Amino acid sequence: MSSQILDSINSPADLKGLSAEELKILAWEIRQKIIETVSETGGHLAPNLGVVELTLALHRALDSPQDKIVWDVGHQCYVHKILTGRREKFATLRQFGGLSGFPKKSESEHDILDSGHASNSISFTLGLAEAREKRGGEGTIVAVIGDGSLTGGMAYEALNQAGHLKTNFIVVLNDNEMSIASNVGALSSYLSRIRLDPTYNKLKRQIEEHVRRIPAVGERMYEVGEHLKDSLKQLLVPGMFFEELGFKYIGPIDGHDVGSTEESLNLAKRISGPVLIHVITKKGLGYQPAEKNPNKFHGTSPFVVSTGEPKVKGEIPSYTEIFGETLVELGRRDKRIIAITAAMSTGTGLDRFAGIFPDRFYDVGIAEQHAVTFAAGLAKGGFLPVVAVYSSFLERAYDQIIQDVCLQGLHVVFALDRAGLVGEDGPTHHGSFDLSYLRHIPGMTIMAPKDEEEFRHMLYTATRLSGPVAVRYPRGSAVGAKRCEEFKMLPIGRGEILEMDELASGGGGRVCLIALGRLVQVALEAADILKRRGISSTVVNARFVKPLDEELISQVAGDHELIVTLEENSLVGGFGSGVLELLAERGIHPLVLRLGLPDEFVTHGSVKELLTSLGLDSSSVAFTVEKVLKSYVDRETGSRRLGKLNFRLQDFANRLIRGQF
Repeated sequence: MSSQILDSINSPADLKGLSAEELKILAWEIRQKIIETVSETGGHLAPNLGVVELTLALHRALDSPQDKIVWDVGHQCYVHKILTGRREKFATLRQFGGLSGFPKKSESEHDILDSGHASNSISFTLGLAEAREKRGGEGTIVAVIGDGSLTGGMAYEALNQAGHLKTNFIVVLNDNEMSIASNVGALSSYLSRIRLDPTYNKLKRQIEEHVRRIPAVGERMYEVGEHLKDSLKQLLVPGMFFEELGFKYIGPIDGHDVGSTEESLNLAKRISGPVLIHVITKKGLGYQPAEKNPNKFHGTSPFVVSTGEPKVKGEIPSYTEIFGETLVELGRRDKRIIAITAAMSTGTGLDRFAGIFPDRFYDVGIAEQHAVTFAAGLAKGGFLPVVAVYSSFLERAYDQIIQDVCLQGLHVVFALDRAGLVGEDGPTHHGSFDLSYLRHIPGMTIMAPKDEEEFRHMLYTATRLSGPVAVRYPRGSAVGAKRCEEFKMLPIGRGEILEMDELASGGGGRVCLIALGRLVQVALEAADILKRRGISSTVVNARFVKPLDEELISQVAGDHELIVTLEENSLVGGFGSGVLELLAERGIHPLVLRLGLPDEFVTHGSVKELLTSLGLDSSSVAFTVEKVLKSYVDRETGSRRLGKLNFRLQDFANRLIRGQF
């Protein structure tokens, strides 16, 4: 697509001389580029269409990167990327080796923070502003935060301190009535009242003028009547909430009017102390399907531009869909079940439950800490709360999991969607750490299903236990396993052997693959490849991370030369670490090779590409196992060539995966 003006924009400085008419044309061209690109790559469409003019105004009023813009969450940064020298690379958005869908410091000096989670921008920006003041630096610092992110308590903690410090910086509140799902709570209602009162600025000015005109005392009353001023604010000024926190309030203004928004930013730069600019925008503006259904187009897969329909419709349901359907079934059986989510009713599959059992569903907003402790209170009161949340988002409530749920021994079920690699959203969204941060908490039970049928049984089992339970499952389609009508209670802490090495029963087995979750299928495929190469394998579906199946793991460890653990979690403190700990405690010392996510933040790309790059696809697993067997075990005698091999073995495997041999 040839763009008359956009093709000439290579940095924010190129925006400065554009006329109002040229800015309108540029806004249209940017929207077309975003729609065209996201229809191919997938991504966050509606949020970015809603901030086109706002982003133009920010870069016209500011001098980035000397002036700094911190985007809360960061999913609305596409316009910013296009304007800061990444226009020609924009087609690689969210692709393996291409541009990230979120701000990325390694991409550009204009990106200040690698972000992806909500409600942290004001805290980070306040810290930047304080650092500037202490070193005597210059530059304007701006946080751009959505009204949905203001449901997170961290934002209020930062607002409170900022008002106390009276530091010079700007908060732009992008008010579009949406986070991922529609916003909920008292603050949303407050902001709605502001949106519905477009004449308040005029009314405020009129009353102030009338006070000044009172004969003899008017001007004096205006200058010194702080009590009267506060009273007028309480009656007339919707921004009073922010002013009471110590902010100067500007707005609400039309965030799609570049001139007004730019003027407000320039005004805010001249004001001493923290300033909040309240802009009203429309999510999805410029693309009718996204305007009509901003929730659907918040984050979307590739779609047909003319219709807005997905390009590929999967025949196999996703784990998210299966979770939603299953919880409805369980909810009909057990009226104690209550579903809780943090602004993710559709993303977690709870929208159906919410429609059928509205009095047993709570969306608490972007407030994971509150969600967990709220669930704890419900559990103590005799109900069975199920907290559905993305794995990486639950990290925000770590203290509450320990102190308010596990320490109390309460029966709260955590349904951890997006566990493991999530693909194109990258490191802020990969569920890389939940096994590590949950496994060591006393009383916690942790499960991961190999397919959708086992997933249903795990959810049922989780509701039948008496303490805290976590069920982790991946993003995307299940495997197409046949589902039965009835639920089955799984034996707690018991895995299953899916394939048996033909020599294992006689004590001569070569390799045992102990896998978890999505990687069980990888293990089965790898075993088939190894078999064709003359290496027979045992495959174990671990099912439980805590408690581990100690007897089964000990048995296979004694019957095989090489134990391989496979997990979609950090190798540090994960499932494989648990297996090593168990074997060490029991004095069993086979060769143990752990395959999983490395001790680094994994980049973005399709799940298939990422698994291959990390050596976790079936071909790579089979190759690594074969090389390890050839290098470290003598085929004739079965004896190990080197002593104390575990850490050397891991290093050898890592080098194999990275192609260093």
